[in-house]
Amino acid sequence: LSSSANMSHSLPNKLDYQFNVTSRSPSMSISRLFPALLQCFGIILCGYIAGRANIITSTQAKGLGNFVSCFALPALLFKNMVVLNFSNVNWSFLCSILVAKASVFFLVCILTLLVASPESRFGKAGLFPIFATQSNDFALGYPIVEALYQTTYPEYLQYIYLVAPISLMMLNPLGFIFCEIQKGRDNRSMSHNKMKIVGLGLLRVLQNPIVFMVFIGIASNFILGQKIPVYLENFLDGLASSFSGSALFYLGLSMVGQIKKLTKNAFVALILLITAKLLMMPLFCREMVELLDKNDSLVKHTSLSNYAFLYGVFPAAPGVAIFANQFNMEVEIITSGMVISTFVSAPILYVSAWLLTIPSMDPNPLASAIQNVSFDISIVSLVSLIWSLTVILLSKKYKQLPHMLTTNLLIAQVVACIGMVMWNFIIRERNITLQILVFILLYSSLYSTYLWTGFLSLTLLLLKKRDVIKIPVGFIIVAGWGIPTLLVGILLITGEHNPDSIDSAFFYGKYQMVTTAVTLFISILISGISLLCMNRNEQETDYEILNPYSHNGQRENSEREGNEEN
Repeated sequence: LSSSANMSHSLPNKLDYQFNVTSRSPSMSISRLFPALLQCFGIILCGYIAGRANIITSTQAKGLGNFVSCFALPALLFKNMVVLNFSNVNWSFLCSILVAKASVFFLVCILTLLVASPESRFGKAGLFPIFATQSNDFALGYPIVEALYQTTYPEYLQYIYLVAPISLMMLNPLGFIFCEIQKGRDNRSMSHNKMKIVGLGLLRVLQNPIVFMVFIGIASNFILGQKIPVYLENFLDGLASSFSGSALFYLGLSMVGQIKKLTKNAFVALILLITAKLLMMPLFCREMVELLDKNDSLVKHTSLSNYAFLYGVFPAAPGVAIFANQFNMEVEIITSGMVISTFVSAPILYVSAWLLTIPSMDPNPLASAIQNVSFDISIVSLVSLIWSLTVILLSKKYKQLPHMLTTNLLIAQVVACIGMVMWNFIIRERNITLQILVFILLYSSLYSTYLWTGFLSLTLLLLKKRDVIKIPVGFIIVAGWGIPTLLVGILLITGEHNPDSIDSAFFYGKYQMVTTAVTLFISILISGISLLCMNRNEQETDYEILNPYSHNGQRENSEREGNEEN
């Protein structure tokens, strides 16, 4: 309580300091972000309400969508491509975004091919990577970038028009080819000519007005000398200025009724898709810019990497839902994911923008504030965890699977919270021996919570196959506690602790951050693959029951006939 009081007392001064730091070294106008988000999502909400209340019918909404995609957006693209100065473009940044998008695209594609059910494997492998890489750049992304960088780095606005065609011209054709293959598998009477499939995929790209106008705009850029003729300027300005509001309003209209299409079996795939789009994509974009950008200025390099991260958080484009409807594949997942990712992206964008300003702040008061918050959260979590653990122990379910692993997960979380509370007091003593002992307790249990989450998902999958696979309970328990202890031991031997750090996350520096990131990634990977395989098994079981020629289907039919005779 005293820690909370001290934090509350010092918080206004810290916030004032943060605002002052941001204003002295501005890489983005963070104060303009919230009004921009309010503007964008307010218009989206108005469109949703209009569609929900049937003020605008589906036919009228389709007309508005045609206007946005066939008139307003092409005019906006043409206008900005004509006046674009290619000499100011950072091509290494564009290459970094291309590599990041391609990496996410192929990663999602390969994982989908590995874990998806054979009946719909290629359709999902075509649409899911498009969902994870194609962002809502123009309707939602441009106003946010304009709010953040108009006064600091206005040249960043032009990258929106250059980055968008990367997905449309280089990655989407691969997804379309997979969808055409799936269509051929579903319809045996269709031709399976490889050249025809590739040609149809490329034709869909060329029919997209964004791609078409980008080519015309680039050609006009050189022909007209980066200047729009006077007799066209006002006409294009009128159409282009109508895009932002009408596109956001149409986005709200297109969300009406989409969540109802979501089924229980599609929920796991939807969560993983949104994770790939809103978490994996920004991380890949940022890291690729960090690796490949050749800017000599450290400030500009950092600003570009932050910009790449924010760009990756932009939600999936409504055009992906159009592709799903055109192929009549995975419509419920894509449309629901488009709606959910749009609204989830708002708080992620706001929090991410604030977190990206942390390096420009004084680390000492910031680390102190984070330490106090961690202490308070640990106290609250400890009470909740003890209550949950007591319920499981009194019910005596801890002896059964999967409750046995849940109990181990809760114990690890309890120990981690105790370690965090102890760290808050021991860090003030400046006793290196005690700090290392508490660090061992804290991070052995913390890494254990990561692994227990993955093992719990894996055990749920193995329970579905317990008749053919024996679950190695002893090995899982030893691994759940032994591997984290081994990792911390290796960290103590190879790493070098930082006695000046009051934050336990940086106590062993770079090696500790790499160990934490790898352990967390492995846990997420195990959990994701296990849940996807469970979902696939349930779909195959339903298919066998519905198929009268399968063994399960014949058994279901015989049981049904026996019941009718009785």
